[in-house]
Amino acid sequence: MQQPVLRSTVLLAACALFLAATSAQAAPSCATLSETLKLSHATITLATEVPAGALQLPAAGGGPGGPPLNVSALPAFCRVAGTIRPTDDSDIRFEVWMPLSGWNGKFVGGGNGVWAGSIAYGDMVTPLSRGYATAASDVGHQGSPVDGTFLVGHPEKLTDFGHRAVHETAVAAKAAISAFYGNGPKRSLYASCSTGGRIGLMEAYRYPDDYDGISAMAPANQMVPLMVMSLWTGSATMKDAASSLPPPKYALVQKAALQACDANDGVQDGIIGNPPACRFDPGVLQCKAGDAADCLTAPQVTALRAVYAGPKNPRTGAQLYPGLSVGSEAQMPVLTMGKEPFPVATTFFRGPVFNDPSWDFRSFDYDRDVDRAMAYGSDALDVPPTGLGRFFAGNRKLLLSHGWADGLIPAQSTVNFYQALVKAISSRQAREDVRLFMVPGMGHCGGGSGPSAIDMLGAIDQWVEAGKAPERLVASNPPGQPARTRPLCSYPKVAKYTGSGSTDEEQSFRCEAP
Repeated sequence: MQQPVLRSTVLLAACALFLAATSAQAAPSCATLSETLKLSHATITLATEVPAGALQLPAAGGGPGGPPLNVSALPAFCRVAGTIRPTDDSDIRFEVWMPLSGWNGKFVGGGNGVWAGSIAYGDMVTPLSRGYATAASDVGHQGSPVDGTFLVGHPEKLTDFGHRAVHETAVAAKAAISAFYGNGPKRSLYASCSTGGRIGLMEAYRYPDDYDGISAMAPANQMVPLMVMSLWTGSATMKDAASSLPPPKYALVQKAALQACDANDGVQDGIIGNPPACRFDPGVLQCKAGDAADCLTAPQVTALRAVYAGPKNPRTGAQLYPGLSVGSEAQMPVLTMGKEPFPVATTFFRGPVFNDPSWDFRSFDYDRDVDRAMAYGSDALDVPPTGLGRFFAGNRKLLLSHGWADGLIPAQSTVNFYQALVKAISSRQAREDVRLFMVPGMGHCGGGSGPSAIDMLGAIDQWVEAGKAPERLVASNPPGQPARTRPLCSYPKVAKYTGSGSTDEEQSFRCEAP
């Protein structure tokens, strides 16, 4: 009576072994991908297994000017690198990292920062360490991330940087994943910040099928008006010696802003919870006479007011882009100190827009020259808030976020984008498919006086999987700092202290209308 059962068990085991062998034959080893992986207009230059903790990166692997990446805890993975050339003038370097074991079946794409110029390995470390396959690129060129002159005479590189490079990288990554594992990803997610945030929006706009969910933090969008804002901000404090502020005066202004608005959320903690509600004017610091370390001169007050106000058309008075928020003073010196404004902007105007090595930022006309800059780059670089219909039609999810203390990209720009976006889509889509979380006290992509460690990848993954839009996220202090957590509330709600419990614990705050 037991023999049929035994025969069935043996037969099932044999079938399982056969299927496993077939699957192993279908999925090549990592090393063979350099020969077997066939991609349109792309060449594989590296395919190798990297043992756990053995990855070696260039000295600037963490991004030019940034700290080196800690990759010692990475698991073993298959590392694939290549070059994509969709046109004769294209040169897109990319990498794909795939866990050798424990792959969760999902893919995460990453972006880059400022003008890019090297592969954004920083966007790949966290996904790989959590079991995702991941990919990133140099967005189409090799060079300094603060120099936009690589675009001069290269319209195809403008297209690559603007949107094509990240799309091509996503296509190549999915092909590599399918070839290595024997099947493609069941979910594709995107998570990045700054230029990477803008590119995430561009993916939703131009290539909506690439990703099921996108997390775009502090998106540098719309990029051409943002370059105008950077120029304006620097020019306000560099037009003459009297308007310049030394670093200690920015600290003085930030202290005064905190005194004016810190307690608005019910707790005095060194964080301005809702900067738009802050009625701070740097004029309260104006010197009674002359200049001193504890006050601002009249030209310095005028300069700061211009920085907060943002660029305007001198003829029509139209707002060209938002200004920096009250509370972002710690990062303002990046844009407002030196002999010229932020080089990310000045090289853009001196290079591809005007193609004039002798161009002087003081000559910029905020009426006529803005139109010239928009005509050059807006189509390739800017994402309109009214253009994401195809993305949301597929029930895909968009998670926007921005630090209120960002001193490089005005936080209000993302608020404005979100407000215009929800008006352009259906009420159901606005309710279920898009969220904005503003982060009090956080600077550009992290840092600052407020908790800034946020699991945006986990949030967008869970949202895509479960289908339920998040209403509250938790931010914590980075490792090495005193423990503190705060809730992030779905915009327009803000966190208010309940009046009881530790102000260092997110449970002591509730999300309320401002």
